[in-house]
Amino acid sequence: MVREKIQIRKIDNATARQVTFSKRRRGLLKKAEELSILCDAEVALIIFSSTGKLYEFSSSRYC
Repeated sequence: MVREKIQIRKIDNATARQVTFSKRRRGLLKKAEELSILCDAEVALIIFSSTGKLYEFSSSRYC
């Protein structure tokens, strides 16, 4: 079974947009953590939501 390719564009529905943002934010934070562990790399990630809320990840305790 093949997944259908989605078109990358702004989601018009505000609720659907927030749900997608939350899911993708969690996935991106998880990938950043995995990259830092698996590759012993220093990783920093900063995300600002459309409402201006800050989400961050840093693999170093010095940042």
